[in-house]
Order: sequence, then structure tokens, then C-alpha cells
Amino acid sequence: MTTSVCPFSKAARPDDASAARKQADTTPSACPFSKADAFARKQGETTASACPFSKSDASARKQGEVASKGCPENEGRVNKEEDSTTDSATVPAKCPFGYDSQTFKLGPFSCMLCQALLFESSRCVPCTHVFCKVCVSRFKDCPLCGADVESIEADESLQKMVDQFIEGHARIKRSVVNSTDKEEEVENDNKKVIYADVSMERGSFLVQQAMRAFQAQNYESAKSRLAMCTEDIRDQLKREGNTPELCSQLGAVLGMLGDCSRAMGDSSSAVSHFEESIEFLMKLPMDDLEITHTLSVSLNKIGDLKYYGQDLEAARSYYCRALNVRRDAMKHHPNAPSQILDVAVSLAKVADIDRALQNEDAATDGFKEGMKLLESLKLDSEDSAALEQRRLSVLEFLKKQVEKPAETAT
Repeated sequence: MTTSVCPFSKAARPDDASAARKQADTTPSACPFSKADAFARKQGETTASACPFSKSDASARKQGEVASKGCPENEGRVNKEEDSTTDSATVPAKCPFGYDSQTFKLGPFSCMLCQALLFESSRCVPCTHVFCKVCVSRFKDCPLCGADVESIEADESLQKMVDQFIEGHARIKRSVVNSTDKEEEVENDNKKVIYADVSMERGSFLVQQAMRAFQAQNYESAKSRLAMCTEDIRDQLKREGNTPELCSQLGAVLGMLGDCSRAMGDSSSAVSHFEESIEFLMKLPMDDLEITHTLSVSLNKIGDLKYYGQDLEAARSYYCRALNVRRDAMKHHPNAPSQILDVAVSLAKVADIDRALQNEDAATDGFKEGMKLLESLKLDSEDSAALEQRRLSVLEFLKKQVEKPAETAT
């Protein structure tokens, strides 16, 4: 009996279970990383191919059974008879690359490192595994197989397929060639994007891919996907006008683009994106908490960039605008704890700038006003513990600022 076991898996020795096995078991689907020899399988034997990153506990396996953990298609398809013999305390294996039933599945056009659609697809030499260029450039060994990376080559054919998938299935519009060989842009149908185990609206799918890339610090990939989103939404605005839904979407995506530019160290582009985000969000009614929050955050982010650039007066101007937006929102939603917390944070930002500008009286008044708001804020049991933790954290900061001697403040 042959059992293919990855060195990272705590699998039982194959000879421990073979003696007691009386009946043939069903052969589970092998993990794509397994190198089990199919020709070594015999009738009456079970080949258990373990996911290379699975940490299944061999102690939970019963005599006469070989536990197959982790990969990917057949997990969760065990029949009732097999379920009855499994220890209820066994924890299912979890593969970090998505090859288990508890996480999303990676599609054929995804990078296993950032888990987003491939961007600047690059192939490792000699092992030929493919990742995003930015993702794999951080490694000297292949993150999938561990082989030394001698060089990295662009995989243009695969990237072309990824781009075609995005144009045809993920974008709101797509380019087509008409009978006169002229390229035209037409609107895609309203069908959702179905990719791996994801089914989403077209624009939402691209935003999701951008955020995955952003979290993995693949900022170029995130910026590229978000730029496509903004282009598509702008075209919709031309056709349908400045509807609240489209203005809200464009404002949010432009804010994300600003975050990408800021993370890449391009402050001027970040300010431009945040300014444009504010422009579209200002067209919307201010009685929506989500809109006011996004607007105030964009204003604060510009204020932060101005602050880091030592332009304190400009920073104070943006912080004050954000504070006014949050004050108005608090009037519309006086019972929203998160809104009160946001106002206190804005008060702290403005007061901190006042102190830096040697306006100590205004700074102290701002810190004290924020303290009063937070001390009077009573959170219900329904409110999350995260809100209470945030309230205490901001309150502690404000108290320290009030106690701080004016002569040491700069």
C-alpha cells in the first residue's frame, strides 16, 4: 500500500493502518501539490494525498482508517457512513492557499500570494510557477515549491488571458470589433461574475480583487483594477447622470485609489484622488451615515498628508471641514455611538494642530470637548466591544493631552 504524505503533514505511518484494513475505501481527490504515483495504487488500498500545508493530527485517526485532509474538491463530500466513524473532536485541515471547504477557492487566473487576479504575470525559472511580478520579487526561493529562483520571466500569454477575462467578464463595458474592423465599446450584460466560488456584480468583483491586492501590498495591481472601475463608473455617469448610487460608488473607489497612491508614496496623486472623491460625495445628501463617514475620512486623509508636508494651516482647514461634516451627521443621528466617536477623533485632530500652531487655549478647549463627549457616551450591551475599546483609547489620549504642559507642546 502506498501513501503519499507531504513532509509538512503530521500523517500516520502507512504501515500502521494497512494491517487492519479489511475493505476498500473510496480514493479521495488528490491535492494538486501531491506527487503520489497513480500506478502504485492497488485494489483494496487507499491512497491518502495530504495537502502540503495541512497539519492534521494523526492521533485522531482510528485503527484501519486513513484520514485524508485538506484538498480541495471533495472535502465536505464524505458520506454519512464515513461521518459516523469520524471523531467529532477532529479539526479539519486548513490550507492557506484556499484548498479547503472553509475558505474561498482560488481560480486559475489568481496569484497564490496576493490571492487576486494575476497582474504582470511572471514565471519562476526553472520551476515555472506563476505569480504576480511584485509578489514573487520578494522571494529568492519559489514560495510554492521552495526551488531556487534563478530568474523571473514575464508570462505574456497568461497575462493576455487574464486581461481578456477581465474585459469580457469583469468589466461593465467591453471592447468589440465591428464589421468595419473598428473597435467599439459596448456595455456588458447584467450577469454576475462567476469565478472560482465567487458570484458578484461586475464592479464589485473588480473592487474585491483590488482590495485583496492592496492588503498583500501589491499596490500596482490594486491601482490598475480600481482605475478600471473608475473608468466604467464615469461612463455610466455620462449615460445616466449624477445619480446618488453612482456618485457614491465613484467617491468610494476614488478614495481607494487615493489610498493606493499614498501607500506608493505619491502624495500629490493621493490628494488629487481624495479631492475628486470629496467632489462627488458632496453631491449626495448628508443624511446617510456611510456617505458622511466616507466624506469625512477623505477630508482627514488630505489633512494628514498636508500635516506630514508641514503645511499646518492647510491641514487644519481639512480637519475642520471633516469635523463640521461629522457634527452635522451627529445632529441627524444623535443616537449613533460611532458618530460620536468620530466627532471626538476630529476634535482631537483639530486641537492637536492648534497646539502645534501655538494656540494653546483653543487646543485645550478642543481636547476637553472631546473628553466630555466620550465620558457622556453610554454604550448599550448591543454595541460591540470594539466600540468601547476605541472609546477608552481615544479618551485616554485626550486626557493625556489636557494634562500635558503647554510649554512642552510643540
